[in-house]
Amino acid sequence: MPSSVSMPIGQAGAAPRTATGRFYRRFGLFERLQHGGMMFAFIGCALSGLPLLFPYTGWARTIAGLMGGFEGAALVHRACAVLMAVVFFAHILQFLWRGLAAGSLLTVLWGPNSLVPQWKDVLDIRDHMKYFLGKGPRPQFDRYTYWEKFDYMAVFWGMFIIGGSGLVLWFAEELSPWLPGWAFNVATLVHGHEALLAVGFIFTIHFFNGHVRPEKFPMDMVIFTGRLTEHELREERPLEYERLKREGRLAAIEATPPGAGTLAFGRLIGGTALVLGLITVVLILYGLFTG
Repeated sequence: MPSSVSMPIGQAGAAPRTATGRFYRRFGLFERLQHGGMMFAFIGCALSGLPLLFPYTGWARTIAGLMGGFEGAALVHRACAVLMAVVFFAHILQFLWRGLAAGSLLTVLWGPNSLVPQWKDVLDIRDHMKYFLGKGPRPQFDRYTYWEKFDYMAVFWGMFIIGGSGLVLWFAEELSPWLPGWAFNVATLVHGHEALLAVGFIFTIHFFNGHVRPEKFPMDMVIFTGRLTEHELREERPLEYERLKREGRLAAIEATPPGAGTLAFGRLIGGTALVLGLITVVLILYGLFTG
Protein backbone atom coordinates (compact mmCIF):
# COMPACT_ATOMS: atom_id res chain seq x y z
CA MET A 1 0.00 0.00 0.00
CA PRO A 2 2.68 2.61 0.87
CA SER A 3 4.42 2.09 -2.45
CA SER A 4 1.24 3.12 -4.24
CA VAL A 5 1.48 6.67 -2.92
CA SER A 6 5.20 7.32 -3.04
CA MET A 7 8.42 6.03 -4.56
CA PRO A 8 11.86 6.03 -2.91
CA ILE A 9 14.23 8.74 -4.10
CA GLY A 10 16.78 7.42 -6.51
CA GLN A 11 14.52 5.07 -8.49
CA ALA A 12 13.84 5.74 -12.14
CA GLY A 13 11.29 8.46 -12.60
CA ALA A 14 11.68 9.81 -9.07
CA ALA A 15 11.11 13.52 -8.69
CA PRO A 16 14.08 15.65 -7.57
CA ARG A 17 14.25 16.77 -3.97
CA THR A 18 13.03 20.26 -3.27
CA ALA A 19 14.85 22.94 -1.31
CA THR A 20 13.27 21.66 1.88
CA GLY A 21 15.34 18.47 1.67
CA ARG A 22 14.24 14.87 1.81
CA PHE A 23 10.65 13.78 2.31
CA TYR A 24 9.54 10.75 4.28
CA ARG A 25 6.30 8.80 4.11
CA ARG A 26 4.23 9.08 7.29
CA PHE A 27 0.77 7.89 6.22
CA GLY A 28 -0.28 5.50 3.50
CA LEU A 29 -3.22 5.92 1.14
CA PHE A 30 -5.59 3.89 3.31
CA GLU A 31 -4.87 6.00 6.41
CA ARG A 32 -5.48 9.20 4.45
CA LEU A 33 -8.73 7.87 3.03
CA GLN A 34 -9.85 6.95 6.54
CA HIS A 35 -9.10 10.44 7.79
CA GLY A 36 -10.89 11.96 4.80
CA GLY A 37 -13.96 9.80 5.33
CA MET A 38 -14.02 10.52 9.06
CA MET A 39 -13.58 14.25 8.46
CA PHE A 40 -16.39 14.36 5.90
CA ALA A 41 -18.70 12.28 8.10
CA PHE A 42 -17.96 14.31 11.23
CA ILE A 43 -18.58 17.66 9.57
CA GLY A 44 -21.75 16.27 7.99
CA CYS A 45 -22.99 15.03 11.35
CA ALA A 46 -22.17 18.38 12.94
CA LEU A 47 -23.90 20.52 10.32
CA SER A 48 -26.98 18.27 10.22
CA GLY A 49 -27.19 17.61 13.95
CA LEU A 50 -26.68 21.09 15.37
CA PRO A 51 -29.92 22.47 13.84
CA LEU A 52 -31.77 19.81 15.84
CA LEU A 53 -30.09 21.07 19.03
CA PHE A 54 -30.74 24.75 18.29
CA PRO A 55 -34.05 24.76 16.37
CA TYR A 56 -35.01 28.15 17.90
CA THR A 57 -32.22 30.01 16.06
CA GLY A 58 -32.44 31.48 12.60
CA TRP A 59 -29.19 29.89 11.47
CA ALA A 60 -30.43 26.43 12.44
CA ARG A 61 -33.56 26.86 10.33
CA THR A 62 -31.45 28.13 7.43
CA ILE A 63 -29.04 25.18 7.54
CA ALA A 64 -31.90 22.70 7.92
CA GLY A 65 -33.65 24.37 4.99
CA LEU A 66 -30.62 23.72 2.78
CA MET A 67 -31.07 20.01 3.56
CA GLY A 68 -34.79 19.96 2.86
CA GLY A 69 -36.00 20.85 6.34
CA PHE A 70 -35.41 19.22 9.70
CA GLU A 71 -36.47 15.82 8.37
CA GLY A 72 -33.91 16.18 5.59
CA ALA A 73 -31.27 17.18 8.14
CA ALA A 74 -32.06 14.05 10.15
CA LEU A 75 -31.62 11.93 7.01
CA VAL A 76 -28.25 13.56 6.24
CA HIS A 77 -27.25 13.03 9.87
CA ARG A 78 -27.95 9.31 9.69
CA ALA A 79 -26.19 8.90 6.34
CA CYS A 80 -23.06 10.59 7.73
CA ALA A 81 -23.30 8.45 10.87
CA VAL A 82 -23.30 5.32 8.71
CA LEU A 83 -20.23 6.56 6.83
CA MET A 84 -18.48 7.24 10.14
CA ALA A 85 -19.26 3.72 11.33
CA VAL A 86 -17.91 2.24 8.08
CA VAL A 87 -14.64 4.17 8.49
CA PHE A 88 -14.41 3.11 12.12
CA PHE A 89 -14.88 -0.59 11.39
CA ALA A 90 -12.48 -0.38 8.43
CA HIS A 91 -9.87 0.93 10.85
CA ILE A 92 -10.57 -1.89 13.31
CA LEU A 93 -10.14 -4.45 10.52
CA GLN A 94 -6.87 -2.81 9.52
CA PHE A 95 -5.74 -2.95 13.14
CA LEU A 96 -6.58 -6.67 13.37
CA TRP A 97 -4.89 -7.36 10.05
CA ARG A 98 -1.68 -5.70 11.22
CA GLY A 99 -1.77 -7.70 14.42
CA LEU A 100 -2.29 -10.91 12.45
CA ALA A 101 0.55 -10.07 10.07
CA ALA A 102 2.85 -9.30 13.01
CA GLY A 103 1.87 -12.48 14.82
CA SER A 104 0.52 -10.67 17.89
CA LEU A 105 -1.88 -7.83 18.62
CA LEU A 106 0.52 -6.69 21.34
CA THR A 107 2.93 -5.43 18.70
CA VAL A 108 0.36 -2.90 17.45
CA LEU A 109 -1.11 -2.18 20.88
CA TRP A 110 2.16 -1.29 22.57
CA GLY A 111 5.49 0.23 21.75
CA PRO A 112 6.64 3.42 20.01
CA ASN A 113 4.39 2.96 16.97
CA SER A 114 1.22 2.46 19.01
CA LEU A 115 -1.53 5.05 19.42
CA VAL A 116 -2.47 3.59 22.80
CA PRO A 117 -1.46 5.93 25.66
CA GLN A 118 1.55 4.68 27.63
CA TRP A 119 3.56 5.73 30.66
CA LYS A 120 5.87 7.86 28.51
CA ASP A 121 2.87 9.99 27.52
CA VAL A 122 2.21 10.77 31.17
CA LEU A 123 5.83 11.87 31.55
CA ASP A 124 5.60 13.89 28.32
CA ILE A 125 2.56 15.77 29.64
CA ARG A 126 4.44 16.58 32.84
CA ASP A 127 7.56 17.66 30.97
CA HIS A 128 5.57 19.69 28.45
CA MET A 129 3.87 21.63 31.23
CA LYS A 130 7.29 22.33 32.76
CA TYR A 131 8.52 23.47 29.33
CA PHE A 132 5.57 25.86 28.95
CA LEU A 133 6.43 27.34 32.35
CA GLY A 134 10.10 27.68 31.46
CA LYS A 135 11.10 25.02 34.00
CA GLY A 136 12.64 22.47 31.66
CA PRO A 137 13.47 21.47 28.08
CA ARG A 138 10.87 20.49 25.51
CA PRO A 139 10.13 16.75 25.73
CA GLN A 140 11.32 14.47 22.95
CA PHE A 141 8.39 12.92 21.08
CA ASP A 142 8.20 9.66 19.18
CA ARG A 143 5.91 8.75 16.27
CA TYR A 144 2.78 9.98 18.08
CA THR A 145 2.48 12.74 20.68
CA TYR A 146 0.26 12.52 23.73
CA TRP A 147 -2.28 14.97 22.26
CA GLU A 148 -2.50 12.93 19.05
CA LYS A 149 -3.21 9.84 21.12
CA PHE A 150 -5.88 11.74 23.06
CA ASP A 151 -7.59 12.68 19.77
CA TYR A 152 -7.38 9.08 18.62
CA MET A 153 -8.84 7.60 21.80
CA ALA A 154 -11.61 10.22 21.76
CA VAL A 155 -12.89 8.64 18.56
CA PHE A 156 -13.38 5.33 20.37
CA TRP A 157 -15.15 7.09 23.23
CA GLY A 158 -17.37 8.92 20.76
CA MET A 159 -18.24 5.86 18.70
CA PHE A 160 -19.49 3.97 21.74
CA ILE A 161 -21.11 6.86 23.65
CA ILE A 162 -22.43 9.07 20.85
CA GLY A 163 -22.88 6.21 18.40
CA GLY A 164 -24.57 3.96 20.94
CA SER A 165 -27.02 6.62 22.10
CA GLY A 166 -27.66 7.56 18.48
CA LEU A 167 -28.64 4.00 17.64
CA VAL A 168 -31.07 3.96 20.56
CA LEU A 169 -32.73 7.11 19.23
CA TRP A 170 -32.67 5.90 15.63
CA PHE A 171 -34.39 2.61 16.47
CA ALA A 172 -36.48 3.90 19.34
CA GLU A 173 -39.66 2.24 18.09
CA GLU A 174 -38.03 -1.15 17.70
CA LEU A 175 -36.33 -0.90 21.10
CA SER A 176 -39.30 0.50 23.02
CA PRO A 177 -40.62 -2.95 24.05
CA TRP A 178 -37.25 -3.75 25.58
CA LEU A 179 -36.12 -0.49 27.18
CA PRO A 180 -37.81 1.69 29.83
CA GLY A 181 -38.98 5.14 28.77
CA TRP A 182 -36.32 6.96 30.77
CA ALA A 183 -33.61 5.23 28.70
CA PHE A 184 -34.62 7.24 25.65
CA ASN A 185 -34.51 10.48 27.65
CA VAL A 186 -31.01 9.62 28.83
CA ALA A 187 -29.98 8.72 25.27
CA THR A 188 -31.26 12.09 24.03
CA LEU A 189 -29.27 14.01 26.66
CA VAL A 190 -26.11 11.94 26.22
CA HIS A 191 -26.20 12.09 22.43
CA GLY A 192 -26.73 15.83 22.24
CA HIS A 193 -24.32 16.92 24.95
CA GLU A 194 -21.52 14.52 24.04
CA ALA A 195 -21.85 15.45 20.37
CA LEU A 196 -21.71 19.14 21.27
CA LEU A 197 -18.57 18.50 23.32
CA ALA A 198 -16.99 16.54 20.46
CA VAL A 199 -17.77 19.23 17.89
CA GLY A 200 -16.41 21.96 20.15
CA PHE A 201 -13.22 20.01 20.86
CA ILE A 202 -12.49 19.02 17.26
CA PHE A 203 -13.16 22.47 15.84
CA THR A 204 -11.03 24.24 18.45
CA ILE A 205 -8.37 22.10 20.19
CA HIS A 206 -7.81 19.60 17.38
CA PHE A 207 -7.79 22.29 14.69
CA PHE A 208 -5.36 24.38 16.73
CA ASN A 209 -2.95 21.50 17.31
CA GLY A 210 -3.17 20.39 13.71
CA HIS A 211 -3.13 23.67 11.86
CA VAL A 212 -3.13 26.94 13.79
CA ARG A 213 -0.17 26.52 16.16
CA PRO A 214 2.79 28.62 14.99
CA GLU A 215 4.97 25.83 13.60
CA LYS A 216 2.09 24.51 11.45
CA PHE A 217 0.19 27.67 10.51
CA PRO A 218 -1.78 27.96 8.31
CA MET A 219 -2.14 24.22 7.75
CA ASP A 220 -0.39 20.91 8.39
CA MET A 221 -0.47 19.09 5.05
CA VAL A 222 0.85 15.70 6.21
CA ILE A 223 -2.57 14.02 6.49
CA PHE A 224 -3.36 15.10 2.92
CA THR A 225 -0.01 14.33 1.31
CA GLY A 226 1.10 11.47 3.56
CA ARG A 227 4.60 12.97 3.61
CA LEU A 228 6.66 15.20 5.85
CA THR A 229 10.06 16.78 5.41
CA GLU A 230 13.23 15.51 7.03
CA HIS A 231 13.36 18.72 9.06
CA GLU A 232 9.84 18.09 10.44
CA LEU A 233 10.66 14.50 11.30
CA ARG A 234 13.90 15.42 13.08
CA GLU A 235 12.51 18.42 14.94
CA GLU A 236 9.02 17.22 15.87
CA ARG A 237 9.62 13.48 16.31
CA PRO A 238 13.32 13.10 17.12
CA LEU A 239 12.94 9.74 18.88
CA GLU A 240 11.28 8.21 15.82
CA TYR A 241 13.90 9.72 13.52
CA GLU A 242 16.79 8.37 15.60
CA ARG A 243 15.17 4.95 15.88
CA LEU A 244 14.57 4.68 12.13
CA LYS A 245 18.11 5.86 11.47
CA ARG A 246 19.55 3.40 13.97
CA GLU A 247 17.57 0.52 12.48
CA GLY A 248 18.46 1.51 8.92
CA ARG A 249 14.83 2.02 7.90
CA LEU A 250 14.92 5.65 6.82
CA ALA A 251 15.69 4.85 3.19
CA ALA A 252 12.67 2.53 3.01
CA ILE A 253 10.24 5.35 3.75
CA GLU A 254 11.96 8.09 1.74
CA ALA A 255 9.45 9.55 -0.69
CA THR A 256 9.09 11.99 -3.53
CA PRO A 257 7.95 15.54 -2.68
CA PRO A 258 4.17 16.01 -2.91
CA GLY A 259 3.02 17.36 -6.26
CA ALA A 260 1.39 20.73 -6.79
CA GLY A 261 -1.98 19.07 -7.45
CA THR A 262 -1.84 17.13 -4.19
CA LEU A 263 -0.94 20.25 -2.23
CA ALA A 264 -3.72 22.27 -3.89
CA PHE A 265 -6.28 19.55 -3.21
CA GLY A 266 -5.18 19.26 0.41
CA ARG A 267 -5.36 23.02 0.94
CA LEU A 268 -8.84 23.12 -0.61
CA ILE A 269 -10.24 20.28 1.49
CA GLY A 270 -8.43 21.25 4.67
CA GLY A 271 -9.20 24.94 4.28
CA THR A 272 -12.88 24.24 3.68
CA ALA A 273 -13.05 22.03 6.76
CA LEU A 274 -11.23 24.64 8.84
CA VAL A 275 -13.59 27.44 7.78
CA LEU A 276 -16.71 25.31 8.31
CA GLY A 277 -15.43 24.26 11.73
CA LEU A 278 -14.75 27.79 12.91
CA ILE A 279 -18.14 28.99 11.63
CA THR A 280 -19.76 26.10 13.47
CA VAL A 281 -18.08 27.10 16.74
CA VAL A 282 -19.37 30.66 16.35
CA LEU A 283 -22.90 29.39 15.67
CA ILE A 284 -22.76 27.11 18.72
CA LEU A 285 -21.71 29.97 20.97
CA TYR A 286 -24.44 32.17 19.50
CA GLY A 287 -27.02 29.44 20.10
CA LEU A 288 -25.87 28.85 23.67
CA PHE A 289 -25.88 32.53 24.67
CA THR A 290 -29.15 33.41 22.93
CA GLY A 291 -31.15 30.34 23.88
